[in-house]
Amino acid sequence: MFGEWEFAEVTPYLVAVLGLLVVWQYYQMQIMAGRIMAVDIFERSGVRMYIYVVPDDDAICPVCAGSNGRVFLPSQIAGKGFSPRYGQCQHPTPCPGMLIGLYGAWQEARGVVERARAQAKKNGVQLSQEELRALVNGQWEMSISAETDRLGVHMIEAACYEKINRAVSTTGYRYAVEEIKEVRHLLLLVPAYLRLALLLVRSGDNDEALALIERFETRFPTNKRGLHFPTAEQRNIMKLRKSHLLGSQPEKVPA
Repeated sequence: MFGEWEFAEVTPYLVAVLGLLVVWQYYQMQIMAGRIMAVDIFERSGVRMYIYVVPDDDAICPVCAGSNGRVFLPSQIAGKGFSPRYGQCQHPTPCPGMLIGLYGAWQEARGVVERARAQAKKNGVQLSQEELRALVNGQWEMSISAETDRLGVHMIEAACYEKINRAVSTTGYRYAVEEIKEVRHLLLLVPAYLRLALLLVRSGDNDEALALIERFETRFPTNKRGLHFPTAEQRNIMKLRKSHLLGSQPEKVPA
C-alpha cells in the first residue's frame, strides 16, 4: 500500500497516462467520424517544408514571379547564403515574396514533401499556380495539421488567387491580419497588410483600406523596431497609399 509520499510521487505519471488515453480516444472518435485521416496521427510536428509564394500579380518582377512555388526543406533554409529566388529582385522596392512553412499532413501536401525530399540534392521542386491551388484546395482541414497549417494555407491561397478571385484573396489576407499572433508567423504580417490594402483599393473599398492603413501605423509605430517590422520602403508605400486615399486621387504606387 502506497504511503502519502509514494502516492504523491506516482500521481504525475498516472495523470500523464490518463491524458494520453483521453487524447487517443478523442482521435479514435475523430477517425471513426471521418474528420481525421488515421495516418495523420503518426505525422505531427512543426515544419516539414517551406514554399516561396509571391502574389499572382502582373506587377511582380520576372525573377520573383519565376521563383514562385519553389519548395524547400528546413535544412535547406538553414544553409549559408540561402535565397528562395533564382536571382535578385528587379524592382527598387522588393516584390512581396513570402516563405511559408507547412507541416503538410494532408494527402496533397504529403506528396509535395516526398518530392522535395527526393529532389533535395537535385533541381528541387517548384509548384505551378495550378499545383499551389490544388494544394490549398485539398482536404487540409481534415488533417491533424489543420490548426498548425491554417494560417499558412490561407496565405498561399490569398497569394495565388489574387488574379482570378479577388474575394478569396481578400478574405485570406484579412484572416492573416486578424489572426497572426505567434512568433513563427510574424514575418507574414507586413505582406498581409500590404496586399490587403492594395486589394481593397483596387476593389474601391477605400474606407476599409484607410482604416486598415491606420491600424498598420498603430501596430508598427515608427519609434519601434523589430525583425518583422516594415522596411522604410514598405512604410512609404502605405504612406503614399494613405495620401492618395485621403486626396481621392488614383493610386500610382508600387504593388
